[in-house]
Amino acid sequence: GVILGEQMMDDIARHLGEDPLTIRKRNLYGIKHDHIRTADGEVDERNQTHYGQIVENNVLPELIEELETTSEYWKRREEIKEFNANSPFLKKGLSLTPVKFGISFTVQFLNQAGALVHVYTDGSIHLNHGGTEMGQGLFLKVAQVVAEEFQVDLDNIQVSATNTETVPNTSPTAASSGTDLNGMAARDACLRIKAGMVKFAAEHYASEDDKVQEENVRFDNNQVVITKDSGEEVTVPFADFVQQAYMGRVPLSSTGFYKTPKIHYDRASGQGRPFYYYANGASVSEVLVDTLTGESRLVRTDILHDVGRSLNPTIDKGQIEGAFIQGMGWLTTEELKWNDQGRLMSNGPATYKIPAVGDAPFEFNVNLLKDRPNGEETIYRSKAVGEPPFMLGISVWSAIRDAVASLADYKYGAQMDTPATPECVLRSVQDTKEQVRKAAQEQKA
Repeated sequence: GVILGEQMMDDIARHLGEDPLTIRKRNLYGIKHDHIRTADGEVDERNQTHYGQIVENNVLPELIEELETTSEYWKRREEIKEFNANSPFLKKGLSLTPVKFGISFTVQFLNQAGALVHVYTDGSIHLNHGGTEMGQGLFLKVAQVVAEEFQVDLDNIQVSATNTETVPNTSPTAASSGTDLNGMAARDACLRIKAGMVKFAAEHYASEDDKVQEENVRFDNNQVVITKDSGEEVTVPFADFVQQAYMGRVPLSSTGFYKTPKIHYDRASGQGRPFYYYANGASVSEVLVDTLTGESRLVRTDILHDVGRSLNPTIDKGQIEGAFIQGMGWLTTEELKWNDQGRLMSNGPATYKIPAVGDAPFEFNVNLLKDRPNGEETIYRSKAVGEPPFMLGISVWSAIRDAVASLADYKYGAQMDTPATPECVLRSVQDTKEQVRKAAQEQKA
Protein backbone atom coordinates (compact mmCIF):
# COMPACT_ATOMS: atom_id res chain seq x y z
CA GLY A 1 0.00 0.00 0.00
CA VAL A 2 2.80 2.45 0.85
CA ILE A 3 4.58 1.62 -2.42
CA LEU A 4 1.42 2.26 -4.42
CA GLY A 5 0.92 5.57 -2.64
CA GLU A 6 4.44 6.69 -3.51
CA GLN A 7 4.00 5.52 -7.11
CA MET A 8 0.85 7.64 -7.35
CA MET A 9 2.75 10.69 -6.12
CA ASP A 10 5.42 10.13 -8.79
CA ASP A 11 2.90 9.56 -11.59
CA ILE A 12 0.82 12.61 -10.67
CA ALA A 13 4.00 14.68 -10.77
CA ARG A 14 4.84 13.39 -14.26
CA HIS A 15 1.35 14.18 -15.48
CA LEU A 16 1.46 17.72 -14.07
CA GLY A 17 5.06 18.39 -15.05
CA GLU A 18 6.13 19.04 -11.45
CA ASP A 19 8.75 17.58 -9.16
CA PRO A 20 7.51 14.54 -7.19
CA LEU A 21 8.65 16.13 -3.92
CA THR A 22 6.36 19.11 -4.53
CA ILE A 23 3.39 16.76 -4.94
CA ARG A 24 4.30 14.80 -1.81
CA LYS A 25 4.52 17.95 0.29
CA ARG A 26 1.09 19.12 -0.88
CA ASN A 27 -0.41 15.82 0.25
CA LEU A 28 1.06 15.64 3.75
CA TYR A 29 -1.24 15.49 6.76
CA GLY A 30 -1.86 18.90 8.28
CA ILE A 31 -1.16 20.87 5.09
CA LYS A 32 -4.22 23.06 4.58
CA HIS A 33 -5.58 24.21 1.22
CA ASP A 34 -8.25 26.91 0.95
CA HIS A 35 -10.18 24.96 -1.69
CA ILE A 36 -10.48 21.86 0.52
CA ARG A 37 -13.29 22.48 2.99
CA THR A 38 -15.48 20.53 5.38
CA ALA A 39 -19.24 20.13 5.08
CA ASP A 40 -19.55 23.19 7.36
CA GLY A 41 -17.53 25.31 4.96
CA GLU A 42 -14.44 25.47 7.19
CA VAL A 43 -10.94 24.91 5.81
CA ASP A 44 -10.20 21.22 6.28
CA GLU A 45 -7.41 20.57 8.80
CA ARG A 46 -6.50 17.47 6.76
CA ASN A 47 -5.15 15.67 9.83
CA GLN A 48 -7.52 12.70 10.11
CA THR A 49 -6.73 9.22 8.80
CA HIS A 50 -9.21 7.06 6.91
CA TYR A 51 -9.71 5.03 10.11
CA GLY A 52 -10.62 8.12 12.11
CA GLN A 53 -7.43 8.78 14.09
CA ILE A 54 -6.23 12.38 14.35
CA VAL A 55 -2.56 12.79 13.39
CA GLU A 56 -1.16 14.72 16.36
CA ASN A 57 2.34 16.10 16.96
CA ASN A 58 3.02 15.84 13.23
CA VAL A 59 6.72 16.50 12.60
CA LEU A 60 6.84 15.31 8.99
CA PRO A 61 6.52 18.73 7.26
CA GLU A 62 9.46 20.21 9.20
CA LEU A 63 11.43 16.97 8.95
CA ILE A 64 11.14 16.96 5.16
CA GLU A 65 12.03 20.64 4.97
CA GLU A 66 15.19 20.01 7.00
CA LEU A 67 16.16 16.99 4.88
CA GLU A 68 15.60 18.98 1.68
CA THR A 69 18.22 21.43 2.90
CA THR A 70 20.80 19.04 4.37
CA SER A 71 20.67 16.69 1.36
CA GLU A 72 20.80 19.60 -1.11
CA TYR A 73 17.83 18.05 -2.90
CA TRP A 74 17.05 20.86 -5.32
CA LYS A 75 20.66 21.52 -6.25
CA ARG A 76 21.22 17.84 -6.96
CA ARG A 77 17.98 17.66 -8.92
CA GLU A 78 19.31 20.23 -11.37
CA GLU A 79 22.71 18.54 -11.54
CA ILE A 80 21.06 15.20 -12.29
CA LYS A 81 18.93 16.67 -15.07
CA GLU A 82 22.06 18.11 -16.66
CA PHE A 83 23.91 14.79 -16.29
CA ASN A 84 21.05 12.85 -17.88
CA ALA A 85 20.80 15.28 -20.78
CA ASN A 86 24.43 14.58 -21.66
CA SER A 87 24.59 10.86 -20.87
CA PRO A 88 22.86 8.62 -23.44
CA PHE A 89 23.10 5.31 -21.57
CA LEU A 90 23.79 5.97 -17.87
CA LYS A 91 20.95 7.78 -16.12
CA LYS A 92 20.73 9.13 -12.59
CA GLY A 93 17.59 9.23 -10.46
CA LEU A 94 16.69 11.05 -7.24
CA SER A 95 13.77 10.62 -4.88
CA LEU A 96 12.67 11.75 -1.42
CA THR A 97 10.06 9.53 0.20
CA PRO A 98 8.61 9.89 3.72
CA VAL A 99 7.16 7.45 6.22
CA LYS A 100 4.42 7.82 8.84
CA PHE A 101 4.34 4.61 10.86
CA GLY A 102 1.76 3.87 13.55
CA ILE A 103 3.14 2.35 16.75
CA SER A 104 1.11 -0.21 18.74
CA PHE A 105 -0.36 -3.64 18.23
CA THR A 106 -3.73 -3.16 16.55
CA VAL A 107 -4.96 -6.03 18.76
CA GLN A 108 -5.44 -4.15 22.03
CA PHE A 109 -4.68 -6.89 24.56
CA LEU A 110 -1.14 -7.34 23.23
CA ASN A 111 -0.21 -3.82 24.32
CA GLN A 112 0.94 -4.80 27.81
CA ALA A 113 4.18 -5.88 29.44
CA GLY A 114 5.61 -7.00 32.76
CA ALA A 115 9.03 -6.76 34.37
CA LEU A 116 10.82 -7.96 37.49
CA VAL A 117 13.60 -6.03 39.24
CA HIS A 118 15.74 -7.20 42.17
CA VAL A 119 18.16 -4.89 44.01
CA TYR A 120 20.89 -6.78 45.89
CA THR A 121 22.81 -5.66 48.96
CA ASP A 122 26.05 -5.26 47.00
CA GLY A 123 24.36 -2.62 44.86
CA SER A 124 23.91 -4.82 41.81
CA ILE A 125 20.51 -4.97 40.13
CA HIS A 126 18.88 -7.87 38.29
CA LEU A 127 16.36 -7.20 35.54
CA ASN A 128 14.00 -9.50 33.71
CA HIS A 129 11.23 -8.44 31.36
CA GLY A 130 8.97 -9.84 28.67
CA GLY A 131 10.92 -8.64 25.63
CA THR A 132 13.09 -10.86 23.47
CA GLU A 133 16.58 -9.73 22.48
CA MET A 134 17.28 -10.57 18.84
CA GLY A 135 20.15 -8.20 18.18
CA GLN A 136 18.12 -4.99 18.15
CA GLY A 137 19.51 -3.66 21.43
CA LEU A 138 16.34 -4.09 23.48
CA PHE A 139 18.07 -5.50 26.58
CA LEU A 140 20.56 -2.63 26.61
CA LYS A 141 17.86 0.02 26.27
CA VAL A 142 15.73 -1.41 29.08
CA ALA A 143 18.84 -1.80 31.25
CA GLN A 144 19.54 1.88 30.58
CA VAL A 145 16.08 2.70 31.93
CA VAL A 146 16.83 0.86 35.19
CA ALA A 147 20.26 2.50 35.48
CA GLU A 148 18.67 5.89 34.90
CA GLU A 149 16.03 5.38 37.58
CA PHE A 150 18.54 4.35 40.24
CA GLN A 151 21.24 6.66 38.87
CA VAL A 152 23.86 3.90 38.85
CA ASP A 153 26.36 2.76 36.25
CA LEU A 154 25.06 0.50 33.51
CA ASP A 155 27.56 -2.17 34.62
CA ASN A 156 25.48 -2.58 37.79
CA ILE A 157 22.54 -3.96 35.78
CA GLN A 158 22.39 -7.64 34.90
CA VAL A 159 19.69 -8.69 32.42
CA SER A 160 18.59 -12.31 32.24
CA ALA A 161 17.00 -13.99 29.24
CA THR A 162 13.25 -13.74 28.83
CA ASN A 163 11.56 -16.51 30.77
CA THR A 164 7.84 -16.96 31.42
CA GLU A 165 8.69 -18.53 34.80
CA THR A 166 9.82 -15.03 35.80
CA VAL A 167 7.56 -12.72 33.80
CA PRO A 168 4.46 -14.56 32.59
CA ASN A 169 2.08 -13.98 29.68
CA THR A 170 4.55 -12.01 27.60
CA SER A 171 3.44 -10.21 24.46
CA PRO A 172 5.38 -10.76 21.22
CA THR A 173 8.45 -8.60 20.72
CA ALA A 174 7.05 -7.11 17.53
CA ALA A 175 5.32 -4.04 16.11
CA SER A 176 8.38 -2.00 17.15
CA SER A 177 6.91 -1.92 20.66
CA GLY A 178 9.61 -3.74 22.63
CA THR A 179 11.21 -0.73 24.31
CA ASP A 180 7.95 1.18 24.71
CA LEU A 181 6.26 -1.66 26.59
CA ASN A 182 9.09 -3.32 28.49
CA GLY A 183 10.91 -0.08 29.26
CA MET A 184 7.82 1.33 30.93
CA ALA A 185 7.20 -1.92 32.84
CA ALA A 186 10.79 -1.93 34.12
CA ARG A 187 10.48 1.72 35.13
CA ASP A 188 7.28 0.91 37.03
CA ALA A 189 9.11 -1.80 39.00
CA CYS A 190 11.97 0.61 39.77
CA LEU A 191 9.60 3.32 40.96
CA ARG A 192 7.92 0.88 43.35
CA ILE A 193 11.26 -0.12 44.87
CA LYS A 194 12.47 3.48 45.04
CA ALA A 195 9.29 4.56 46.83
CA GLY A 196 10.09 2.18 49.70
CA MET A 197 13.74 3.20 49.74
CA VAL A 198 12.90 6.92 49.82
CA LYS A 199 10.43 6.42 52.66
CA PHE A 200 13.08 4.50 54.59
CA ALA A 201 15.70 7.23 54.02
CA ALA A 202 13.33 9.96 55.22
CA GLU A 203 12.73 8.03 58.45
CA HIS A 204 16.23 6.63 58.99
CA TYR A 205 18.12 9.91 58.60
CA ALA A 206 15.63 12.12 60.43
CA SER A 207 15.93 13.23 64.02
CA GLU A 208 13.51 14.97 66.35
CA ASP A 209 15.18 18.30 65.59
CA ASP A 210 15.93 17.79 61.92
CA LYS A 211 13.38 16.05 59.75
CA VAL A 212 13.80 14.75 56.18
CA GLN A 213 11.11 15.22 53.57
CA GLU A 214 10.73 12.41 51.03
CA GLU A 215 11.05 14.86 48.13
CA ASN A 216 14.51 15.74 49.47
CA VAL A 217 15.85 12.23 48.93
CA ARG A 218 17.41 11.73 45.52
CA PHE A 219 19.49 9.18 43.66
CA ASP A 220 22.54 10.68 41.96
CA ASN A 221 25.80 9.35 40.49
CA ASN A 222 25.88 5.97 42.28
CA GLN A 223 24.86 7.62 45.54
CA VAL A 224 21.79 8.47 47.55
CA VAL A 225 21.69 12.09 48.67
CA ILE A 226 19.53 13.02 51.68
CA THR A 227 18.94 16.70 52.42
CA LYS A 228 17.61 17.46 55.90
CA ASP A 229 15.27 20.34 56.71
CA SER A 230 18.24 22.22 58.17
CA GLY A 231 20.00 22.02 54.82
CA GLU A 232 22.54 19.46 55.96
CA GLU A 233 23.29 17.02 53.15
CA VAL A 234 24.12 13.36 53.76
CA THR A 235 25.62 11.37 50.87
CA VAL A 236 25.64 7.58 51.01
CA PRO A 237 27.10 5.23 48.36
CA PHE A 238 24.28 3.35 46.63
CA ALA A 239 25.48 -0.10 47.74
CA ASP A 240 25.80 1.03 51.36
CA PHE A 241 22.32 2.54 51.28
CA VAL A 242 20.85 -0.66 49.85
CA GLN A 243 22.49 -2.60 52.70
CA GLN A 244 20.92 -0.19 55.19
CA ALA A 245 17.52 -0.57 53.55
CA TYR A 246 17.84 -4.35 53.67
CA MET A 247 18.70 -4.18 57.38
CA GLY A 248 15.65 -1.97 57.78
CA ARG A 249 13.49 -4.68 56.16
CA VAL A 250 12.62 -2.60 53.11
CA PRO A 251 11.41 -4.64 50.09
CA LEU A 252 14.09 -4.51 47.40
CA SER A 253 12.27 -6.45 44.72
CA SER A 254 9.19 -5.64 42.69
CA THR A 255 7.26 -6.52 39.60
CA GLY A 256 6.26 -3.80 37.18
CA PHE A 257 3.46 -3.55 34.67
CA TYR A 258 2.50 -1.29 31.80
CA LYS A 259 -0.39 -1.09 29.37
CA THR A 260 -0.52 1.36 26.48
CA PRO A 261 -3.18 4.02 27.08
CA LYS A 262 -5.64 5.73 24.71
CA ILE A 263 -5.77 3.01 22.05
CA HIS A 264 -8.98 1.43 20.77
CA TYR A 265 -10.09 0.03 17.43
CA ASP A 266 -13.33 -1.43 16.09
CA ARG A 267 -12.45 -3.94 13.40
CA ALA A 268 -16.04 -4.18 12.20
CA SER A 269 -16.28 -0.48 11.35
CA GLY A 270 -12.56 0.03 10.70
CA GLN A 271 -12.60 3.07 12.97
CA GLY A 272 -10.78 4.06 16.15
CA ARG A 273 -7.35 4.96 17.45
CA PRO A 274 -5.27 1.83 16.83
CA PHE A 275 -1.93 3.62 17.35
CA TYR A 276 -0.57 5.42 20.40
CA TYR A 277 1.57 7.69 18.22
CA TYR A 278 3.34 7.85 14.87
CA ALA A 279 7.04 7.58 14.09
CA ASN A 280 8.20 9.58 11.08
CA GLY A 281 11.17 9.75 8.79
CA ALA A 282 12.28 10.52 5.26
CA SER A 283 15.08 9.46 2.96
CA VAL A 284 16.65 10.89 -0.18
CA SER A 285 18.27 8.33 -2.46
CA GLU A 286 20.31 8.87 -5.61
CA VAL A 287 20.88 5.99 -8.03
CA LEU A 288 22.78 5.36 -11.25
CA VAL A 289 21.05 3.14 -13.83
CA ASP A 290 22.62 1.48 -16.86
CA THR A 291 19.83 1.56 -19.45
CA LEU A 292 21.62 -1.05 -21.60
CA THR A 293 21.68 -3.74 -18.90
CA GLY A 294 19.12 -2.62 -16.31
CA GLU A 295 21.73 -2.65 -13.56
CA SER A 296 21.48 0.02 -10.87
CA ARG A 297 23.78 1.28 -8.15
CA LEU A 298 22.85 3.22 -5.04
CA VAL A 299 25.14 6.25 -5.02
CA ARG A 300 23.99 8.18 -1.97
CA THR A 301 21.31 8.10 0.70
CA ASP A 302 20.44 10.78 3.25
CA ILE A 303 18.05 9.86 6.07
CA LEU A 304 16.47 12.02 8.74
CA HIS A 305 14.41 10.03 11.23
CA ASP A 306 12.22 10.95 14.17
CA VAL A 307 12.95 8.87 17.29
CA GLY A 308 11.68 11.38 19.83
CA ARG A 309 14.16 11.77 22.70
CA SER A 310 16.47 8.90 21.84
CA LEU A 311 17.39 6.44 24.61
CA ASN A 312 20.48 5.38 22.70
CA PRO A 313 21.34 7.30 19.50
CA THR A 314 23.97 4.74 18.44
CA ILE A 315 21.51 1.85 18.59
CA ASP A 316 18.82 3.92 16.90
CA LYS A 317 21.09 4.89 14.01
CA GLY A 318 22.12 1.26 13.60
CA GLN A 319 18.49 0.18 13.48
CA ILE A 320 17.73 2.85 10.87
CA GLU A 321 20.67 1.83 8.70
CA GLY A 322 19.80 -1.85 8.90
CA ALA A 323 16.09 -1.36 8.25
CA PHE A 324 16.83 0.86 5.25
CA ILE A 325 19.18 -1.72 3.69
CA GLN A 326 16.61 -4.45 4.35
CA GLY A 327 13.90 -2.37 2.68
CA MET A 328 16.19 -1.60 -0.24
CA GLY A 329 16.89 -5.31 -0.75
CA TRP A 330 13.19 -6.12 -0.55
CA LEU A 331 12.54 -3.70 -3.43
CA THR A 332 15.59 -4.28 -5.64
CA THR A 333 17.07 -7.79 -5.36
CA GLU A 334 15.00 -10.19 -3.23
CA GLU A 335 12.91 -11.81 -5.94
CA LEU A 336 10.73 -14.85 -5.27
CA LYS A 337 10.34 -17.23 -8.22
CA TRP A 338 8.27 -20.41 -8.53
CA ASN A 339 8.38 -23.08 -11.22
CA ASP A 340 5.39 -24.56 -13.07
CA GLN A 341 4.79 -27.03 -10.25
CA GLY A 342 4.57 -24.26 -7.67
CA ARG A 343 7.94 -25.06 -6.12
CA LEU A 344 9.96 -22.09 -4.87
CA MET A 345 13.09 -21.77 -7.01
CA SER A 346 14.75 -18.84 -5.23
CA ASN A 347 15.30 -20.82 -2.04
CA GLY A 348 18.97 -20.22 -1.28
CA PRO A 349 21.67 -17.55 -1.28
CA ALA A 350 22.59 -18.32 -4.90
CA THR A 351 19.12 -17.47 -6.18
CA TYR A 352 17.54 -15.33 -3.43
CA LYS A 353 19.76 -12.28 -3.35
CA ILE A 354 19.87 -10.40 -0.05
CA PRO A 355 21.84 -7.13 0.05
CA ALA A 356 25.58 -7.40 0.63
CA VAL A 357 28.10 -4.79 1.78
CA GLY A 358 28.66 -3.74 -1.83
CA ASP A 359 24.98 -2.86 -2.20
CA ALA A 360 25.10 -0.19 0.51
CA PRO A 361 25.20 3.40 -0.73
CA PHE A 362 28.66 4.85 -1.40
CA GLU A 363 27.65 7.79 0.79
CA PHE A 364 25.28 7.04 3.67
CA ASN A 365 24.19 9.92 5.92
CA VAL A 366 21.85 9.06 8.80
CA ASN A 367 20.70 11.68 11.30
CA LEU A 368 18.11 11.85 14.06
CA LEU A 369 15.57 14.68 14.26
CA LYS A 370 16.64 16.87 17.18
CA ASP A 371 14.65 18.62 19.90
CA ARG A 372 11.34 16.89 19.18
CA PRO A 373 10.46 14.61 22.13
CA ASN A 374 7.47 12.34 21.73
CA GLY A 375 4.21 14.16 22.41
CA GLU A 376 2.88 11.07 24.20
CA GLU A 377 4.13 9.80 27.58
CA THR A 378 6.39 7.03 26.32
CA ILE A 379 9.55 5.97 28.12
CA TYR A 380 11.48 9.24 28.50
CA ARG A 381 9.53 10.57 25.47
CA SER A 382 11.37 8.30 23.03
CA LYS A 383 9.89 6.70 19.91
CA ALA A 384 10.05 3.23 18.40
CA VAL A 385 12.66 2.67 15.71
CA GLY A 386 12.58 -0.98 14.56
CA GLU A 387 10.19 -1.22 11.63
CA PRO A 388 9.45 2.39 10.53
CA PRO A 389 12.77 2.95 8.67
CA PHE A 390 12.13 -0.21 6.64
CA MET A 391 9.80 1.82 4.42
CA LEU A 392 12.53 4.36 3.70
CA GLY A 393 13.96 1.83 1.23
CA ILE A 394 11.12 2.86 -1.09
CA SER A 395 13.19 5.94 -1.97
CA VAL A 396 15.63 3.66 -3.84
CA TRP A 397 12.89 2.06 -5.95
CA SER A 398 11.35 5.47 -6.60
CA ALA A 399 14.76 6.88 -7.59
CA ILE A 400 15.22 4.05 -10.11
CA ARG A 401 11.83 4.93 -11.60
CA ASP A 402 12.96 8.57 -11.70
CA ALA A 403 16.09 7.61 -13.65
CA VAL A 404 14.05 5.64 -16.18
CA ALA A 405 11.51 8.48 -16.47
CA SER A 406 14.34 10.74 -17.65
CA LEU A 407 14.31 8.77 -20.92
CA ALA A 408 10.93 10.39 -21.59
CA ASP A 409 12.01 13.81 -20.31
CA TYR A 410 10.03 13.06 -17.12
CA LYS A 411 6.71 13.20 -19.00
CA TYR A 412 5.64 9.64 -18.17
CA GLY A 413 5.81 7.56 -15.02
CA ALA A 414 7.93 4.47 -15.62
CA GLN A 415 6.01 1.24 -15.08
CA MET A 416 8.11 -0.95 -12.80
CA ASP A 417 7.40 -3.98 -10.66
CA THR A 418 9.06 -4.85 -7.38
CA PRO A 419 11.71 -5.94 -6.83
CA ALA A 420 13.46 -3.74 -9.40
CA THR A 421 15.92 -6.39 -10.56
CA PRO A 422 18.06 -5.64 -13.64
CA GLU A 423 15.60 -7.63 -15.77
CA CYS A 424 12.67 -5.63 -14.38
CA VAL A 425 14.47 -2.31 -14.89
CA LEU A 426 15.41 -3.23 -18.46
CA ARG A 427 11.78 -4.04 -19.26
CA SER A 428 10.79 -0.68 -17.79
CA VAL A 429 13.42 1.07 -19.95
CA GLN A 430 12.07 -0.62 -23.07
CA ASP A 431 8.45 0.20 -22.14
CA THR A 432 9.33 3.86 -21.54
CA LYS A 433 11.13 4.12 -24.87
CA GLU A 434 8.07 2.59 -26.55
CA GLN A 435 5.85 5.20 -24.88
CA VAL A 436 8.08 7.94 -26.27
CA ARG A 437 8.00 6.39 -29.74
CA LYS A 438 4.20 6.12 -29.76
CA ALA A 439 3.80 9.69 -28.50
CA ALA A 440 6.08 10.93 -31.29
CA GLN A 441 4.05 9.02 -33.88
CA GLU A 442 0.79 10.46 -32.55
CA GLN A 443 2.23 13.97 -32.75
CA LYS A 444 3.20 13.45 -36.39
CA ALA A 445 -0.25 12.08 -37.18
